[in-house]
Amino acid sequence: MKKNTLNIKAFSMQSVKFGTEYHLTKNSLEIPDHALFDLDDRLKEMTIKLVDPRDCHFEINTIMDVMPISTKVLGELGYGLTHTLTGVNVILTGADETGVQLHEFGSSDGYLDQKIMFGRDGTPDLDDVVILIDVVLKENFEFNRDTCEMVFRTADKFLQPIREELKMLMGRDATDDIEYVDTQNPGQPKVAVVKEVAGQGAMYDNIIFPKEPAGIEKGISIIDMDNMPVLLTANEYRDGAIHALV
Repeated sequence: MKKNTLNIKAFSMQSVKFGTEYHLTKNSLEIPDHALFDLDDRLKEMTIKLVDPRDCHFEINTIMDVMPISTKVLGELGYGLTHTLTGVNVILTGADETGVQLHEFGSSDGYLDQKIMFGRDGTPDLDDVVILIDVVLKENFEFNRDTCEMVFRTADKFLQPIREELKMLMGRDATDDIEYVDTQNPGQPKVAVVKEVAGQGAMYDNIIFPKEPAGIEKGISIIDMDNMPVLLTANEYRDGAIHALV
């Protein structure tokens, strides 16, 4: 396996709906409408909605995350084979049971269609289906760094069964198949892109090198790394090596 080559195969979801369990085909996705695992004691509830971005004038809690659904099939982040879903995206929102929003520097609660610009880099397209995961924290738990990470891990746990089935899809059924090669050009100028990321605590954090693209598990907090500089290849960045908890 070439460690300078990243192959991303995308599967376009034409149908996303609720079912009794997880079921993924090359063009359709079924998910349960509730968690199939016990919630952390700090959580009162977690609700799941399927949302059409063209019809989303309803109130939400503050947006904590927007993320794709991708998984490593071969290799590690930055090389090998990655499968990803198109036509579906995930938005995570949260508050506590008294209505206090789970945010660090400014809340984005309000009407969904007024709080996010669809069809931009990093946001769902207008013709995507959005899996809206909303978590409600119990009143007496402090929203600190540990509790914040628990919320993200809960959403990640709900999504992981999709990733496990995504690993098993046949590559020949992919809608798009793109190969990215990190090339060297001796004698040419060396170029580095500097990206400043947050590392102050609670939601103001970044997870580096998770097990899954844009995941949480096995990742390292930039805070725990003392905010030291990290060198990434272009393919590691493309493959979801940075997960911003902002």
